Amino acid sequence: MKSHDSNTGLLLMNWEEWSQYDAVGLAQLVQKKQATPGELARQVVAGIAKVNPAINAVIEVFEDVVDQPLKDGTNPLGQFAGVPFLIKDIGPTLKGRKQEMGSLLMQGNVPAEDSFLTKKIRNAGLNIVGRTTTSELGMCGSAENPGVYISRNPWNLEYTTGGSSAGTGAIVATGAIPISYASDGGGSTRIPASINGNIGLKPSRGVFSAAPQGSDLISVTSTPGCNSRTVRDTAAFLDACRGGAAGEFMPYWFPAEPYRELIECEPPKLRIALSHEWGDYRATPHIIGELERAGRVLEGLGHFVEWHTPDVDFRTAYAASTANSITRFSAWLDRLVALKGHACPPADLIEPLNIKIWEAGLERRFAEMTKLAATFNQTSRGLGEFFDNWDVLLTPVTAQVTHKLGTLEFITLNEKISADEWFSNLWGLYPYMVFANICGIPAISLPMAMHENELPLGIQALSRQANDGLLLQLASQVERALDGKWNEGRRPSIHVSNR
Repeated sequence: MKSHDSNTGLLLMNWEEWSQYDAVGLAQLVQKKQATPGELARQVVAGIAKVNPAINAVIEVFEDVVDQPLKDGTNPLGQFAGVPFLIKDIGPTLKGRKQEMGSLLMQGNVPAEDSFLTKKIRNAGLNIVGRTTTSELGMCGSAENPGVYISRNPWNLEYTTGGSSAGTGAIVATGAIPISYASDGGGSTRIPASINGNIGLKPSRGVFSAAPQGSDLISVTSTPGCNSRTVRDTAAFLDACRGGAAGEFMPYWFPAEPYRELIECEPPKLRIALSHEWGDYRATPHIIGELERAGRVLEGLGHFVEWHTPDVDFRTAYAASTANSITRFSAWLDRLVALKGHACPPADLIEPLNIKIWEAGLERRFAEMTKLAATFNQTSRGLGEFFDNWDVLLTPVTAQVTHKLGTLEFITLNEKISADEWFSNLWGLYPYMVFANICGIPAISLPMAMHENELPLGIQALSRQANDGLLLQLASQVERALDGKWNEGRRPSIHVSNR
């Protein structure tokens, strides 16, 4: 199994063999004493060194836990048995490790404590070996501030990786690491999964905890997750890392059986609705064709598939989502700015559109909250009634083709438009994402399609609250039908197996 790399010396296996393993498979090697956590970590670091200069997805490698995988508390008896893992540079904190949030403002920021989820991740046996890139403060769908870094798509370096889990999406796609942390406040797990050709599940509310600094009252629309290349890795991550901390404001639920076991069973025959016309937004003809093609795959698996759109006031929901993002981001940026000793966001340290969002939030912060709650409730009830008649709702992840880096209409470097105009651009690009966040329902992006420009296109499946297991079952059924060959069996041009 040992292999030699000219730049890094002796490795556990050659890169082609390595890229065939998912995280569960690597854990099984350790459990069978055919590999050690240290060998896995060294191979991941060698993989990062091989691909990262081109894509700039990983900010930092923690060399001390490469050499000593159990140093920070990784549980060798956990389900993942020491498999390496990367953490997004915003979200769960690591005591004594930098968390800079893709921002010049937050350079050198070092949290004083581990998040509750950090402890869960380590107890699951995942060895956190480094940090991945994110857009500034997680707001934008692309990580491309030249003052911090520009992350590039491994399929085509001229294109965005998506965001805000930008680095995670890109590095998992390269084969350097099989699983990495992502989070989703409006599509930030599913969008990079779609753009880079990975699997990305946004779980239901009540699965992952935001303790101790957050809660489901504060982080109403955002939830942790991961990007992976196999359904069983995502299922195992949910099984191992879910659960609430002391003092949660809502119950944290558990399924009747572990998802790792559930996905081995075929799902029942499902009623699946295809949809892409939401409010003022429509997918392009090519994307509609790819959605129809995915529908035919599911029909071939025995499911009932038909076009049907939820009876929801989409326009009002988009307006409420804009107000929610503006007011919550503005209040959060206030806290970060004060932490750094500033009275307002410094123009030389914060991207211009994010300053405009902060300013807009000052005007709306209190007036909007009652209206937001009413609209979110109405939207959630409408989708809930839809799922009384349909098991799954299938959409594309995006309504438009993946854009190139530097496309100002979608990034927070834009100085020429207002906050509301910028959000309107985002809804036109990703109109199908935020509803899972509003309603607290599960949604998964599956790499079942391709854009006209030959970049991956995720197909999104949504279901009712707590039906995460059903989505994973369906995803696993599709994975078996495709013989594991997501993305039509293609790989990105930047990949560890390439010479």
